[in-house]
Amino acid sequence: MVVLLLIPALIIAVILKCLKPIKNISIKGKHVVVTGGSSGIGKSVAILAAQRGAQVTILARNIDKLTEAQEEIKKHCVNEEQMITKVSVDVANYEDVENNLCELEEIVGPIFMLVNCAGIAICGKVEDFTVQEVKNLIDVNFLGTFYPIKAVVSKFKERKEGIIVLTSSQVALMGMYGYSVYSSCKFALRGLAESLYMEVKPYNISVTLALPPDTDTPGFETENKTKPKETKLLSETGGLHKPNDVAKKLMDDALSQKFFSYIGFESFILTTLCIGMSPFSSLLEILIQAIILGPLRLIGAFYIVSFSKIIKKCFLEKQNKKNNKI
Repeated sequence: MVVLLLIPALIIAVILKCLKPIKNISIKGKHVVVTGGSSGIGKSVAILAAQRGAQVTILARNIDKLTEAQEEIKKHCVNEEQMITKVSVDVANYEDVENNLCELEEIVGPIFMLVNCAGIAICGKVEDFTVQEVKNLIDVNFLGTFYPIKAVVSKFKERKEGIIVLTSSQVALMGMYGYSVYSSCKFALRGLAESLYMEVKPYNISVTLALPPDTDTPGFETENKTKPKETKLLSETGGLHKPNDVAKKLMDDALSQKFFSYIGFESFILTTLCIGMSPFSSLLEILIQAIILGPLRLIGAFYIVSFSKIIKKCFLEKQNKKNNKI
């Protein structure tokens, strides 16, 4: 039954892609800043920007990783004039972020594209988080995106151009067992992106909200260390993607001024299900979403029931172990 419902949705998605060719903005010679650019999706985005002829600056805290990433990115430059710059900064410290970005504009040139990829994930049940862990998650995942945007948006408005990317997550669209704090931060980024979109649209500035699924990065390896069994089983249903693939989709969507950036058919289903009052790019897109939302809701219900069964099974296993110990 679920497969039959998926077929028309897939056909419509393919038609939409064919009818709306991508017209990418060129970033050749322009300044692209990537937070969290020393590893994972951020580094892959920085490499893509270098391959497209951009001046690239990567921001992160660890200077050793930054240096290593800088050398790797330089190998992908297409001309000798390109500058690949690194800055060690805590993106959750607004004063440092603002000062460094102002200095970068003087050295490298006006920032044209800001890609926010800094983020950390700690999993667990609500009662298991320490106050410091909650603070760290909010600082890096929300404030670490908000502050760089705040630091550049006025200049973007003055120049009446710019691209801002916020890297959120699939759990910005649905909460999941074990992601209570992380998901809350990523939901907040969606609210920020939608509000920001309204604020900057009159100034010819585009906003893209990236919603990557599980991606094979160093951060993902760290995240797995704190994942409850339930979270691992639930997240496995979406598969594991390569950072280069996610970064390419993010870059293409941002340069074609799409609001949402997602990869994979399951992500298409979830994004469409949770479209709500988000921005749209065409009347055709609205019509297609209106037609397929009903069937997709049924598919979503199937996943919810499946997730509930997984969680209940894990719960019963824990109860049995507890009873056997008594």
